[in-house]
Amino acid sequence: MSAPQGSTALRGLKVLDLTRVRAGPACCRVLGDFGADIIKIDAPEGLDKNAGISGDRHGYDMLNLHRNKRSLTLNLKDEDGRALFLELVKGADVVVENFRPDVKTRLGIDYEALSAVNKRIVLASISGFGQTGPAAGRAGFDQIAQGMGGLMGVTGFPGEAPLRAGTAIADLSSGIFAATGILIALTERTTSGKGQWVQTSLLQSQIAMMDFQAARYLVDGDVPAQGGNDHPTVTPMGVVGTSDGHINLGVGGDGQWQAFCDAIDRPDLKEKEAYSTMSGRTENRAQIWNILRPIFKTKTSAQWIELLDQHSVPVGPIYRMDEVFADPQVQHLGMAQAVNDPVRGDVDLVALPIDLSRTPSKIVSSVPDAGEHTNDILAELGLDADRIADLRARNVI
Repeated sequence: MSAPQGSTALRGLKVLDLTRVRAGPACCRVLGDFGADIIKIDAPEGLDKNAGISGDRHGYDMLNLHRNKRSLTLNLKDEDGRALFLELVKGADVVVENFRPDVKTRLGIDYEALSAVNKRIVLASISGFGQTGPAAGRAGFDQIAQGMGGLMGVTGFPGEAPLRAGTAIADLSSGIFAATGILIALTERTTSGKGQWVQTSLLQSQIAMMDFQAARYLVDGDVPAQGGNDHPTVTPMGVVGTSDGHINLGVGGDGQWQAFCDAIDRPDLKEKEAYSTMSGRTENRAQIWNILRPIFKTKTSAQWIELLDQHSVPVGPIYRMDEVFADPQVQHLGMAQAVNDPVRGDVDLVALPIDLSRTPSKIVSSVPDAGEHTNDILAELGLDADRIADLRARNVI
């Protein structure tokens, strides 16, 4: 059985996927949705101690993370299993793994071992804290990285306990950074003829995602604090209550402030010198919000959004997830893509947020059952039915 065909952007690229949980699968998802042949390496039944960590095989998380892949079961701790894996490496372009740093060395599939059989191979490693250093061997999860990377230190309301973000920011950004590194390494390979080792970690990615908050400390020595729903440096930008709920308000530059004052029928505010600049408004943040909160209680969320849109003032609703996918703009963008799953039937999955004009991403197949394509993939390596049967009998596959 050939690999599912969707986008042609990365057609011909073969990726061996050794990943589990979220960061690694998120990386491979980018490549698979753009047409790479992703071979997911699953452990034979009973050998995976992490089985079920992302829920049922055909549950929402596995469906969303492992679409557009083929599955091969392979016991990498077995000598024959490792030999088969290295045979696959000879014809592959990329290997992606997110084991603890020492595991691939113990298994004999580190970069040195892989490049010895294929000098063009790109190995992408995603770890919790980096491949080396005092914390390299520690177990890492997204929330741990959120805490160590500074996100939880600025999230939540002042004086309250640190708060995690409501999605796996460190995991997902690590996957995206790894995919970016892979594509850079593949591009460089076209001139050098050599692969290389791409590395990222949840900790590095989380720090990078702090962006201006991190630069604020590095450049000015200013340690950002919790700000609740207020923007750290811009006012008024945050959540404000209306007569029937809450909306997000984003008044940035001085021109937007003037348009905003006109929209709420308070021209006197734009004439007040203390509020005339962005820095002045932030210095007087409490005063401004005290003025605005009762004003916004006079209309519904929908009324405020319509009014402020008319004045080109950034504003938006605060949705629950069902409302997100009901929004006409979200539907127009196609952020829910349909696929048929043999167990769940027709389901919608979350699309990639990248549009290419000629070779867009496409979801063409659901999560494969563990080992669903084992016979096909090994046959592509030249193994006959008797050899495959022998390997299966010995639980190598």
